[in-house]
Amino acid sequence: MVSTATALRHPLGPQFRDSARACGRRAPTNARLLTEAADDLDAGGATAAVMAGHERDRPGSVPGLRFAAAVHRLVLSGTAGRLAGHYPSVGGRLDESTLWSDAQPVIAANVEELRAAVHSGAVQTNEPGRSAPLFGGLLVAAERSAAHAGLAEPFPVRLLEVGASAGLNLRPHLVCYRLPDGSTLGDPGSAFVLDVEWSGLPPAELHRPLHLVQRSACDLDPVDVSTVDGQLRLASFVWPDHTDRLRRLGQAMRLAGADPVPIDRSGGADWLTAKLSRRRRGVLTVVWHSVVWQYVPASERASGQQVMEQAAARATADAPLALLVYESRRVSPPGAPDQFRFDLLLRLWPAGLSVRLGHGSGHGIPFEWAEQPW
Repeated sequence: MVSTATALRHPLGPQFRDSARACGRRAPTNARLLTEAADDLDAGGATAAVMAGHERDRPGSVPGLRFAAAVHRLVLSGTAGRLAGHYPSVGGRLDESTLWSDAQPVIAANVEELRAAVHSGAVQTNEPGRSAPLFGGLLVAAERSAAHAGLAEPFPVRLLEVGASAGLNLRPHLVCYRLPDGSTLGDPGSAFVLDVEWSGLPPAELHRPLHLVQRSACDLDPVDVSTVDGQLRLASFVWPDHTDRLRRLGQAMRLAGADPVPIDRSGGADWLTAKLSRRRRGVLTVVWHSVVWQYVPASERASGQQVMEQAAARATADAPLALLVYESRRVSPPGAPDQFRFDLLLRLWPAGLSVRLGHGSGHGIPFEWAEQPW
């Protein structure tokens, strides 16, 4: 540990400490690693060598979490020695008093490999638990768009996902959703079972099946989970204390292997411009993204919003459009520590519907259904 007199000398030190605080008690392994790594940055240690060239990375790229994921990848690949004993993801147990003494030599011995992992791409937040609120939101969107068009049955859905990572949430119709009372929705025979931990239910006729007629997705840096490298990359971004999430991820990756959907390498605005240029009669087109907005530069956000506005103006009752997103918003008062809530938001055109369907954890489980205007 360095003294407080030398603290915060490295430009990434504050970002590492912010990420450590964000992990907190929910992810104590990463919290301790990043706290110690921030001091190591200030001291010019091996962490500074790993992060060389990234000193001016913007906070939205979360360099601390990319560093933690790179270290976790070493653990998952079996090349982290005694450090692995601290990681629950591989059967270890955190000892905060010795984690850094075991981490430091591993970092020093793998600077180039860690640097390559940090440099290789953005944070991958492909959490399959978010399929649960997506599934419910799609049921609502399909039913209400149909009602606006005077139809008795819900629209079939064309699903377009922006920032899809590996596209693990492109199979909401192939998941079994187990409700708190033991009943199920979705595909009861699926090998991928989500205990959704819902409070309330989606405001839709749940017995009606979700009919997906097309699924497409894009990402600036898509992950191929048919490869060992892709599987390691996704798993490395799961907080190592969250063994339940790692189990879900494994099931979702196996489902993706059995039902592949190509992910286009593209930014969201350009990709949506092409996809939304053609209307499909008798189908509800749903644009979806989850926990990616915070990582997107302001210019790209503005471009994406403009594309959606233009597409919304072209929507018709028999070729409707929906925006369904699961994103965070700050709920703490000014000056207080940051606290965020994740809302499921739905807009429908030309129906003119704009609602907040509920809110939950960043991982989609648990979730509370509570419709109100947006």
